[in-house]
Amino acid sequence: MTVQVPALPSDRYAVVAVASSAGGIGALGRLLKDMGSDLPVPVLVVQHLDPRHQTVIAEVLSRRTPLEVKLAEADETARPGTVYIAPPDRHLLVSPGGVLTLTSTELVHFLRPSADLLFESVAGAYGPQAIACILTGSGRDGAMGADAVKSRGGTVIAQDPETAEFRGMPSAAVGTGAVDYVLPLEEISTVIRGLVETKRRG
Repeated sequence: MTVQVPALPSDRYAVVAVASSAGGIGALGRLLKDMGSDLPVPVLVVQHLDPRHQTVIAEVLSRRTPLEVKLAEADETARPGTVYIAPPDRHLLVSPGGVLTLTSTELVHFLRPSADLLFESVAGAYGPQAIACILTGSGRDGAMGADAVKSRGGTVIAQDPETAEFRGMPSAAVGTGAVDYVLPLEEISTVIRGLVETKRRG
């Protein structure tokens, strides 16, 4: 059965995409804890996980947030107030209408899932209605995708590298010049809530 998700007005944000890697479980827990139970948009997450082990990330994060947290499934429609996490070794993409896709296509920068691919799909599906957020992590994953989100009129947030457990990913994102907000971790959820609950300025 296809779930019909009411479309948000075009002048409001419709999705939050989050990328994290090393140190990310703790950072995600802190971010989602303060997001509230009535978030009016879905949250799509790429957290780099070891594909050799079964993951319990959804269960771990569920204990830290009032939001529903689950591993993303192919062909499901992203619902507001739900956190969808890319399963280990699968790229997570989203198409217009919020339909999720999982793929095993080639690694990007030696990674699968790839934050760049998620962000690029979010940019294409949502344009200016998208928010991308890059948290702690080593490497550069998410930087190209953040640039794609910004180029389509979306908003990009990065954890302040000085406050990140691993600063590689947020530093690379900031280095693109595409980041709108550089914030300590504890301030990011407040800013996201403020963005998704108010109209975008034209």
